[in-house]
Amino acid sequence: MSSATKDVSGTTTAAARGTRSAPPSRAGGRRQGPGRGAEPAELRKLLAALTAMRDGNFRRRLTFPGDGLLAEIAAVFNEVAERNQHLTGELARVRRAVGREGRLSERLETGVGEGAWMAAVDNCNALIDDLARPMAEVGRVLSSIAEGDLTQTMELRSVHTTGASYPLRGEFLKVGRTVNGLVDQLSEFTEQVTRVAIEVGTEGKLGGQARVRSVSGSWKDLADSVNTMAGRLTAQVRNIAEVTTAVARGDLSRKVTVDVDGEMLELKNTVNIMVDQLNSFAAQVTTVARDVGTEGRLGGQAQVSGVAGVWRDLTDSVNFMAANLTAQVRNIAEVTTAVAKGDLSRKIEVDARGEILELKNTINTMVDQLSGFAEQVTRVARAVGTEGILGGQAQVPGVAGVWKDLTENVNSMANNLTSQVRNIAQVTTAVAKGDLSQKIQVDARGEILELKNTINTMVDQLSAFADEVTRVARDVGTEGILGGQASVPGVSGTWKDLTNSVNLMANNLTSQVRSIAEVTTAVARGDVSKKITVDAKGEIRELVTTVNTMVEQLSAFADEVTRVAREVGTDGILGGQARVSGVSGIWRDLTDNVNLMASNLTSQVRNIAEVASAVARGDLSKKIAIDAAGEVAALADTLNTMVDQLSAFAVEVTRVAREVGTDGILGGQAGVPGVAGIWKDLTENVNLMANNLTGQVRNIALVITAVARGDLSQKIDVDARGEILELKTSINTMVDQLSAFADEVTRVAREVGTDGRLGGQARVPGVAGTWQDLTESVNELANNLTRQVRAIAQVATAVTRGDLSPRINVDASGELDELKDNINQMIANLRETTRTNKEQDWLKSNLARMSGLLQGRRDLSAVASLIMSELTPVVSAQHGAFFLAQPAGRTAELVTEDDDENDIVLRLIGSYGYHRRTMPTTFRLGEGLIGQAAVEKRPIVLKETPPGYLKISSGLGESSPAHVVVMPVLFEDRLLGVIELATFSSFTTVALDFLIQIADQIGVTVNTISVNTKTEGLLLESQRLTAELSMRSAELEARQEELERTNEELQEKAEQLAQQNRDIEIKNSEIEEARQILEERAEQLALASRYKSEFLANMSHELRTPLNSLLILAKLLSDNNEGNLSAKQVEFAETIHGAGSDLLQLINDILDLSKVEAGKMDVRPARIALVQLVDYVEAAFRPLTAEKNLDFAVRVSPDLPVTLHTDEQRLQQVLRNLLSNAVKFTDAGAVELMIRPVSGPETPQHVREQLLETGTIADPDEQLIAFSVSDTGIGIPGNKLREIFEAFKQADGGTSRKYGGTGLGLSISREIARLLGGEIHVASELGAGSTFTLYLPLRSEGPEPVALERGAAPRALEPSRTPAEQWTQEARGLVEERRRSTVERRRAARPDDTLRPAEDTIPRQGEPLRSGAATAARFDGERVLIVDDDIRNVFALTSVLEQYGLTVLYAENGREGIEMLEQHEDVALVLMDIMMPELDGYATTEQIRRMPRFSGLPIIALTAKAMKGDREKSLQAGATDHITKPVETDHLLAVMRQHLPVR
Repeated sequence: MSSATKDVSGTTTAAARGTRSAPPSRAGGRRQGPGRGAEPAELRKLLAALTAMRDGNFRRRLTFPGDGLLAEIAAVFNEVAERNQHLTGELARVRRAVGREGRLSERLETGVGEGAWMAAVDNCNALIDDLARPMAEVGRVLSSIAEGDLTQTMELRSVHTTGASYPLRGEFLKVGRTVNGLVDQLSEFTEQVTRVAIEVGTEGKLGGQARVRSVSGSWKDLADSVNTMAGRLTAQVRNIAEVTTAVARGDLSRKVTVDVDGEMLELKNTVNIMVDQLNSFAAQVTTVARDVGTEGRLGGQAQVSGVAGVWRDLTDSVNFMAANLTAQVRNIAEVTTAVAKGDLSRKIEVDARGEILELKNTINTMVDQLSGFAEQVTRVARAVGTEGILGGQAQVPGVAGVWKDLTENVNSMANNLTSQVRNIAQVTTAVAKGDLSQKIQVDARGEILELKNTINTMVDQLSAFADEVTRVARDVGTEGILGGQASVPGVSGTWKDLTNSVNLMANNLTSQVRSIAEVTTAVARGDVSKKITVDAKGEIRELVTTVNTMVEQLSAFADEVTRVAREVGTDGILGGQARVSGVSGIWRDLTDNVNLMASNLTSQVRNIAEVASAVARGDLSKKIAIDAAGEVAALADTLNTMVDQLSAFAVEVTRVAREVGTDGILGGQAGVPGVAGIWKDLTENVNLMANNLTGQVRNIALVITAVARGDLSQKIDVDARGEILELKTSINTMVDQLSAFADEVTRVAREVGTDGRLGGQARVPGVAGTWQDLTESVNELANNLTRQVRAIAQVATAVTRGDLSPRINVDASGELDELKDNINQMIANLRETTRTNKEQDWLKSNLARMSGLLQGRRDLSAVASLIMSELTPVVSAQHGAFFLAQPAGRTAELVTEDDDENDIVLRLIGSYGYHRRTMPTTFRLGEGLIGQAAVEKRPIVLKETPPGYLKISSGLGESSPAHVVVMPVLFEDRLLGVIELATFSSFTTVALDFLIQIADQIGVTVNTISVNTKTEGLLLESQRLTAELSMRSAELEARQEELERTNEELQEKAEQLAQQNRDIEIKNSEIEEARQILEERAEQLALASRYKSEFLANMSHELRTPLNSLLILAKLLSDNNEGNLSAKQVEFAETIHGAGSDLLQLINDILDLSKVEAGKMDVRPARIALVQLVDYVEAAFRPLTAEKNLDFAVRVSPDLPVTLHTDEQRLQQVLRNLLSNAVKFTDAGAVELMIRPVSGPETPQHVREQLLETGTIADPDEQLIAFSVSDTGIGIPGNKLREIFEAFKQADGGTSRKYGGTGLGLSISREIARLLGGEIHVASELGAGSTFTLYLPLRSEGPEPVALERGAAPRALEPSRTPAEQWTQEARGLVEERRRSTVERRRAARPDDTLRPAEDTIPRQGEPLRSGAATAARFDGERVLIVDDDIRNVFALTSVLEQYGLTVLYAENGREGIEMLEQHEDVALVLMDIMMPELDGYATTEQIRRMPRFSGLPIIALTAKAMKGDREKSLQAGATDHITKPVETDHLLAVMRQHLPVR
């Protein structure tokens, strides 16, 4: 009920009370006449006083003489006026104290009033309390904000002095939410700025940005300023870090280009100067290296001006190395060039050592052998071709291969030619001697064969001719039988004429026979000097003449043949021809044959000599091209083959020399097929020289490349001597100095950028020059940054605490100066924000002022005029109109809740600068913007109104407004009116907020006036009824009853409200009970989870303990080392071992599934070598696929980096599950693992979306690595593809299924893949096979493409290897080297590594042993103590260990174990169980470690506890290593070998 109603009730009650308190009328009293009525003047006086009181003048008093009714009325009136005046004074006093002086504790004094007066005072005081409590809350929160405490918020419930609380509503709720929103924004702003400051100043994380949501104005500017500061500092530091990182990696093309000033500019210049000097040094060294190694220009020197210290020494070392290498290579080139030119008199004289000395000795030996070979060949050629000495042989000791074959061919040629010529000479000599019984018997071919046949035919004909002549001669000369005729068949020419002449001689002259016989005998004997001198005539004379002519021709023929033979065979003059003039027939043919033989022999020998001379000169481009046959053709082929081999040898040696000396391609090998002997040795020496030089240069290049990349852990460890050793020592010294420098700079950077310890200084002893300047620059940078950051932190701390007075006064330049200015501007902005708060105070004060003006108003027209006259100027508006919502037919009433909205009219009731004649004064709902705002019940704002839309005029002119606001006036969502305001400028945000808030107050005021109007009407009606009380008492009683009913209804409503409150309290209690139930269930779930973890741990222990002995004993039986088991028994043991292994895998799968479900599965990403992963897959699954006769292939893309950044163990687990399934479900065909990079469209859509949602990748086109396992197995139906990834589900889960398994593998694999930041995708076709693809983010911490040699041209892949195999072979060396260096660093960093296993050499359980971990090695009788309470495990382990030469002791608990150690101090190793009675393994290990003599004793925790943290507990207790049961024998022995010697 409103206060106006209460005042009326109070007045009525007071009047009634005054009436009841009047004394009773007595006869003879002071009352003047009972029938005396009031005079009109007195009534007018009373009316005037009542009117004054109505108008608020409470100072007016009534004075009526006497004690009559008017005097009593006056007294009551004066009492009412006094109370009203007192109440008004109190209200004014409290308003001044509370509203102006801010004393919120002031309250209204009750005075003498009671009843409604007391209720009014109490209500006012309660109102002040209700107003003061939120203001006090606001003040408390703002004070906390001013003190820097942002944890305080404003309670949104008001607590009454009686203890009752109720939620804030309306403006109080809005203020509370605004204040809490302010606190949240300030808290978020402070957290973001503090986070950025911590990341940049303490943790060294650059690039951070303060993300403050929903802020604007100065706070947004301040956040932007902080972000700008962080962005600029990030850009500066990152640019400097980028350049220094590039320098550390050997990239000297980068410079600091960021725009800086002050000390940052000095740092920028220093870094750029350092880069210039390093660039000059690198350019000079590169020039020398390119001249020597690529372009083959020897003698170059590196000229680096302005360097000193290590860099000067390094320059001198490079120049010294270049000079020595130049001298050696030039001398070697000089000698080899002389050999190529045929000059074998030169030798290598340069001073050399090591492999260069071996190369020198090899080349000198080669020159000696070539010189001996040339001398021998020349001697044989001179003996045969020049001196005619046949039978000579070339003797070249110590040669082999091609040169030996060439020597033997030369000797074979000489032998063949000697035998042929000697045989021909023997026969011709015999013919010349008259011996025609001999023939040429030597084996010959070609023209030599024709010569052989011709001579043999000539001998046959001469023999037949001699026989006939002899017979005739015998007849004539011996027996004296004349007339005999010589018959020589088959002869012609001279020989036939000779026969005829002989016959004629025989017929005609017996006397002349002797002379003729004498001459012919001389001719037969080869003496052609005689002639027939007997006198003869006729035919005898002709015979004499013929014989004499024949003798002359034979003499000339013999002379010519002898001359040609002497020239060719003796003088070595080829090309000679026999010239026998006047001959014909067979003699001419014989002459032509001799000449033809000489020509052929001349051309052959000359061609052979030409090729041999070219070979001797080093020209291997010529070959024997003559037309030859027989042994000469074989000789030609032999020589040509020799030339080909020499050419191939020269080409290979030249290629290797060019690759090493000119192209700089190391690792080349000379491949000369078909050579042997000294040429093979020479080839091997060349290859050995190339290998040694390759190893040295590559090791030096590896270390220098590592230094260029910033890796200072590498050193040259190749075996070297001489100058190479000096170079090795110089580079290693340089690396040590650079490492010291890098350690110091890294320490300072870590202290400043990571640990947040400012003021650190880098101390690098022994450096000078550029490195000293760089060290000083780093220190100066640290000093400047320390001073600046501390000053900024001091001011930021003050601002965080709410102190806006300090400023940053540190000296700074560049972006730090901008940062200083930005922070100072931030403080100024905060002060500006304070000013904004004052504007908010103005808003609230105006709201309070308007509220004060509206209070007590009863006339709607006056209120409307007041609102327009006061509200319009406050918001800087020049036009306003107030439209009141009224029923269409009742202009004097307001709209009630019962009125129909369609029957409501908005009438103009008040205006400001409104033209009533030209503008409408009434609107219906939905008509115009006024009606539309009334319908929507929300403000409508018009910006940039069009010309002519509205005119605001004055006496001087008129213009259109720019901004119009139409706001509905509502009370409890009931439309009361619409206000329209227009301004020439625009309404500010504060003004719009003010209008929205004042509209609510106006709605309250209008509604109050409406209610008061109704109340006043009721009051007038009540006064009228009071005047007629005597006549209408019954009606009054009726109305009283109606009021009572109304009160009862109000009481019922109050009871309903109380019931609702009780329902709400019941709901709250139910919510509280539900919350408690949820908390109890959460505790029960946590307890159940703990019980589940304990159950799984106990289950794992209890299952693993018997499995341990079972698997060990089954393995012993299956190995059958003693050979006393049958094949069937061994098969039984293998089956038991396999079943136990499957059970162990099932246990591991269940544990993994529980870890995944509990979110406790660990992922430890690290750098892993891809080649190790490939080796693991090959070793694990190659035997399995071979057993099923399946093709198995692992293909790796050459575009992948060498290393990946992920959890190696989890990745192996996923691949193991996928490959195991592929092998299990494939009966024929192939299983393939493909590893390749994918990006963009190659990745399935749902995989990309999944990775983007989890934040694994930021770009849909980001590159991923895909592990695809493909098989040709049974495939999966399409409707089962989702189910197979659910736990305990399979594609075929029925009782008749063919394949076993639990269905956990794929579920665990998918969860592990998601933990690794990836996803698994499956594609399958039923009956054709499946492809499971694991997609992971491609991360390698600095990935680089695989290259065989950085900076060198890629070599062609060997045809017998795939790209993946080639890549794997070449990457394995890098991985092994990294692994060795990692182990060395760990051992150097941890001196107690003797107690820890060498994890890099011990295979994990379930992994195949490496080749170095041979299980056949035995121990030497060392004592091993087994501490275990399970006798089965003791028996199994004892059986295994005794087979390998160990003596085993055992104890059943920890106390017995300690006693056993004290009795046997020679125990070399302890196998410790964990869960034991009396004293468990942890406590036992700790007690053993506290015994000094056993502090270094290896203790291996051998336990069935396999849950998370068990290994760490064992190592923390002092164990050397931790192995889970069941134990794999090979793994246990490999771990024990790290601590025990083997033989």
